[in-house]
Amino acid sequence: MVCSAAPVLLLAMTLPLVEPPAVRAFQPGQNQARGGSGPQLDPESGAGELVLVSIYIQLDFSDEPWPVALSQPLTVPAASASSAPVTLTGLNFTTECNVTHDGHSYCACLSGYQWNASICSHRQPCQTTIKHRPCGCLVLSPTEAGYCELLPPDGDTTCPEDSSIVAWNVTKAGHMAQALCPGDRTGMVKRPCGPDGVWGPIHSNCTDAGLLALLLRAQLLQAGQGWPEEEVSQILAQLQEQVEAVISPSDLLALVATMTVLAKVVADTGTQLNCSALEAVLKTTDKVLGMNSSSLWTLAQRQTPSVGSSLLLAVETLGHSLCPQDQPFSFVLPNVQLQSQLLEPTFPANYRVSFPTQPPLKAWIPRHSLAPLRHNGTNVSITSLVLQELDHLLPSNYGQGLGDSLYATPGLVLAISIMAGGQVFKQGEVIMDFGDTDGSPHCVFWDHDLFQGKGGWSDAGCQVQAASASPTTQCICRHLTAFSILMSGHTVPNNPTLELLSQVGLGASILALLLCLGVYRLVWRFVVQNKVAYLRHSALLNMVLCLLAANACFLGAPLLPAGPRSPLCLAAAFLCHFLYLATFFWMLAQALMLAHQLLFVFHQLSKLRVLSLMVLLGYLCPMGLAGITLGLYLPRGQYLSEGACWLDKKGGALYTFVGPVLAIMGVNGLVLTMAVLKLLRPSLSEGPQVEKRQALLGVIKALLILTPIFGLTWGLGLATLLEEVSIVPHYLFTVLNASQGVFILLFGCLMDKKVQEALRKRFCCSQPPRSTISLATNETYISEHSKGRSKDAR
Repeated sequence: MVCSAAPVLLLAMTLPLVEPPAVRAFQPGQNQARGGSGPQLDPESGAGELVLVSIYIQLDFSDEPWPVALSQPLTVPAASASSAPVTLTGLNFTTECNVTHDGHSYCACLSGYQWNASICSHRQPCQTTIKHRPCGCLVLSPTEAGYCELLPPDGDTTCPEDSSIVAWNVTKAGHMAQALCPGDRTGMVKRPCGPDGVWGPIHSNCTDAGLLALLLRAQLLQAGQGWPEEEVSQILAQLQEQVEAVISPSDLLALVATMTVLAKVVADTGTQLNCSALEAVLKTTDKVLGMNSSSLWTLAQRQTPSVGSSLLLAVETLGHSLCPQDQPFSFVLPNVQLQSQLLEPTFPANYRVSFPTQPPLKAWIPRHSLAPLRHNGTNVSITSLVLQELDHLLPSNYGQGLGDSLYATPGLVLAISIMAGGQVFKQGEVIMDFGDTDGSPHCVFWDHDLFQGKGGWSDAGCQVQAASASPTTQCICRHLTAFSILMSGHTVPNNPTLELLSQVGLGASILALLLCLGVYRLVWRFVVQNKVAYLRHSALLNMVLCLLAANACFLGAPLLPAGPRSPLCLAAAFLCHFLYLATFFWMLAQALMLAHQLLFVFHQLSKLRVLSLMVLLGYLCPMGLAGITLGLYLPRGQYLSEGACWLDKKGGALYTFVGPVLAIMGVNGLVLTMAVLKLLRPSLSEGPQVEKRQALLGVIKALLILTPIFGLTWGLGLATLLEEVSIVPHYLFTVLNASQGVFILLFGCLMDKKVQEALRKRFCCSQPPRSTISLATNETYISEHSKGRSKDAR
């Protein structure tokens, strides 16, 4: 016989592949190196890493001996068009084949190589005069390709032959054995040989041939080959039958890939589905969602993390492609429910739909959202789709504002779509009622564009509001897509003790502030008899008024209906934001007044000018910040916190309060430090030492006490909003917040010596001392009687 077929060569190359390319048989007659193309690389799976792999390439020679042919340059095939340069590091003969006149090959292993046990068991041995060792020479048909594998060296630890399901050859310890998939399945199975010579678990990458055939048909349709109007329905019907063959992650990925490609074909070509085709889609989806998520889905997500997102997008697209003639349409399965309706020319007041889930799910679209679609007699259809268990199969990706917290989902996803004139209408307001939920809910939708196309949950354009008639969770979203809700896994549960303590504490704070106003009403004209005292107590009085109004507003806000559609809730949030900011800005005004008195001893401004500047700082600045926050975040749906009349912490509105507060605390701290240094190192040019020290101590006292208290209180308040793990910050914030009014009453008002003297004079009818030095000013107040005594002394 003529040696008309060449040996199969083992080429070790550096390629950007994870697995070796598949071996491909070629017709003889060409004198060049050929090899099978490798699997397409998924950019999500770490493609681009260079690894050393061994690939088998078949060389065919028709009319010359192979030693002569090998002396010519070889063209090494690239793994892909974009692969890196290939480096040939080794070349070894493994198999030599002789081809008979009928095209069959008599192939024998060369020294140091052997046939895979699975190939040996399914091939006939050669019937030749040459004596070969058992399974040394095999007969291969013209359409088959085979090659021998490297034998482990003698004396090394090896795993023995094993014929369980797949025949495994003797394999060297620490290496990976590979074999073809059995039966009508395509791909490779792998099995590691442990360092102790014990076989490891089998890793299957086998895919059902029927599923691959359907995927290929769908890909041909996408490439423009075939008739989508006919073949899409056929493939969907066959896919429903093939779903029973899904037993491996590769099968599941192939099925989802087929649905994804068909959805793209339907969207690109405008193909409409009939009832039977849509039922096939829903039945297939129901079975896929009912599969064991701990095995198939978990392994499939390891290979392709976005497989759940791809399934959702495919079912969404196919679901709203029902032809108008088959509507209305309703279909209910354990994991899938769909309702599709063609709207009449005269739309109802609202579009409403409900599903018998647990808890019951309801949704409605207001009339004003549907009004723009009524023109030129356009057909308008609304499709509502509920997919149960799919939310558990989506990646745990959370968009900006949701953070890295752990969330639980209710076990369902609601997808609503509107088709108008053959186009998908995505704008419109939808209100959803997800029933009674535990924890702090977040209304979200699945954004397929997040995380580089992998998808993720986002709350943009969605808001939680309390239901008016029942204790359920209602979501308002201003666009149409796939919705669900997230419940925080680390929320502080409703605590009656904490709520009672908060209400009582705010009441006590309000009572203390009212008492402070009463004291000022009695002693005001006695304590503001010089400029510094007047400015100091004016600032403190405005702080009392702002904090009193803010606490009253905050205490009454829970009684208002929450949500962006409630004007009262918006007004309460705006007022709380403005008044609490004003409280801190009046503290800043008091600190800046103190700094002015310390730094510009001989260049003092008039009382009227200083007071005007303090009013501008104390009211106009916080009013501007609160107004900008309202105008910036309200149109985005990120102004109000979910379920409360307060600023949203996720969208950034809360930071317009936290940022100024932290800045004011920093400025006050610098002023206090400067004041203490001035007291410790007084200058002789600044006036009498004793008088200056006593005056500065009086001005500093309120800031020195109130600044840490206010800063600590709202620092804990921020912790209760941003950190939802422990309930301790909630109790500490409630106690300190309740004590703010008490501290202002004690340290800002009653501890002032001039206030005490004025109260004694009013209630005890006793004369105040003839000479008085106020601790609240940096100017010495000397009575007229004392001046007269000084003159007599001189």
